[in-house]
Amino acid sequence: MPLIKSKYNPPFPFKNGHFSTVYSAKLRPSPSLHQQRERLLLPDDDFLDIDWSFTSTFSPKVAILLHGLEGNAQRVYIKAQAKILNQNGWDTAAVNFRGCSGETNLSYQSYNAGKTDDLEAVIDLILEKNKYSEIALVGFSLGGNLLLKYLGERETFPNQIKKAVAISTPLNLKGSLEALNAFSNYIYRSSFLINLRKKYKAKMKDFPQKMTISEYKKITSLLQFDHIYTAPAHGFKDAFDYYEKNSSLQFLPNIKIPVYILNAENDSFLSPNCYPVKLAATMKNLHLEISKYGGHVGFYQTNKLYFSEARTVQFLNE
Repeated sequence: MPLIKSKYNPPFPFKNGHFSTVYSAKLRPSPSLHQQRERLLLPDDDFLDIDWSFTSTFSPKVAILLHGLEGNAQRVYIKAQAKILNQNGWDTAAVNFRGCSGETNLSYQSYNAGKTDDLEAVIDLILEKNKYSEIALVGFSLGGNLLLKYLGERETFPNQIKKAVAISTPLNLKGSLEALNAFSNYIYRSSFLINLRKKYKAKMKDFPQKMTISEYKKITSLLQFDHIYTAPAHGFKDAFDYYEKNSSLQFLPNIKIPVYILNAENDSFLSPNCYPVKLAATMKNLHLEISKYGGHVGFYQTNKLYFSEARTVQFLNE
């Protein structure tokens, strides 16, 4: 599929990638949205929470929304996307990954960029409701990587899943970690690290044999967090093994349904191999739009409607 020529051209301050990233995460007004929470019990006796929002009339279509690293279903980008989808005929199921809904999860595991079994459990729950004939997957950042891996690693998946959208997606996890280590990204990686260290410390009392204060003190970078916690908790040799096996770039050629990927050139979280131009040119199912502006999940158009949100609705309703 040819590359989609992007027409996104925001007003002046939003041409700066860092401004658009920070504004969108911290300053954009949160939309009014009624969410209804449902707890999903997982096969290992852990749980995750799903925040539903609905159209004003019955809809046979639902979009599963997947947040980014240390996000949740109350983040502005999730609620704004949910609201515009609700207004355009889609119910939404916004997933809070394990440990992201305001409560520490129960198992030693939590979530990661490739933990597709939890996504599968969400999909199974939705199918059990026997209400929806069409399912779409919409992911942001880490959530985008997760859904692309889900679609590409399986020979088959439910035929109700028709399309998928990935926004600001780190298709190569190691490359994106290296990008985050740039000096200009200090504030972002520090914020992530503070939150991840808090969660590690909160879980220590439940798993004293696996999580210790001496290990906690070693967590001084995102790489060390993945070495010390993410990799062993989820069955990987080390952080690099985790990055290699879960990066979605390698799974893109196997995807059988239409997917839309929107990544901005000035997204400081992404490395050069997060823009698979040559691959998109050869794949009929891969719709790749590379905008000049947008930062990381920062495609400002108006506070009520972002460019990425409008494009998502457009793609899903085509």
